[in-house]
Amino acid sequence: MVGSCLIILLIFYVAVFGGLYLLLFMPLIGYGFAWIGHFIFEKNRPATFVYPIYSFIGDWVMFRDMVIGN
Repeated sequence: MVGSCLIILLIFYVAVFGGLYLLLFMPLIGYGFAWIGHFIFEKNRPATFVYPIYSFIGDWVMFRDMVIGN
């Protein structure tokens, strides 16, 4: 949730103030918090390494569900 919110804020920031090079940090910001949670708290391996597209789509589906309260 944190990473997805930061990605949205980063996109708005770049749209308003410029600095397209900042978009290079999107994978680190978007997946960094999730990977920390997987490795440190859940003690498992993120699906991103095996199914990157499915993981990306799943992150946004989960984000949507949290925003609408499911």
